This record gives sequence, C-alpha cells and structure tokens, in this order.
Amino acid sequence: MTYINSLTRGDLIEYLFKIDKQARERFCRIVKRLKTTQGITEQMKADSPMEWVEKMNYIRQQAAEIILNELIYI
Repeated sequence: MTYINSLTRGDLIEYLFKIDKQARERFCRIVKRLKTTQGITEQMKADSPMEWVEKMNYIRQQAAEIILNELIYI
C-alpha cells in the first residue's frame, strides 16, 4: 500500500533518484579512500596492471557491500 501511494503521488521516483545519487557519491568516496589507504596508485597501474585490476575489483566489491548495507538494506 505504501508503495502504491508513493508511486501515485510521485514521491517514489524522487526518493529513488535521491538514494541513487547518495549511493553513487558515497561509492566514489569509499573507493578513493580505500585506494589511498591500500597504496594503490597510477604508478602501480602502469607497473603491474593485473595486480592493479585485482586490487581495484576487490575495493569496488568492498565499497558496493558497504553501500548496500548502509543505504539499501536499511
């Protein structure tokens, strides 16, 4: 019932856009912070691209999990 009321009033779309924006901004901040703390640099990307990709994938997974727990699954 809450879903249908929000949808008909137009609140749902606005709310979802707001959450999406927050999630994207938070994701970027978390990735940037984790890159810094784990010492992942552009030099590493040039010297060891496969290691860089592996570490970046792991960081992105961590950031996504944080976002899901903080903003989505609340």
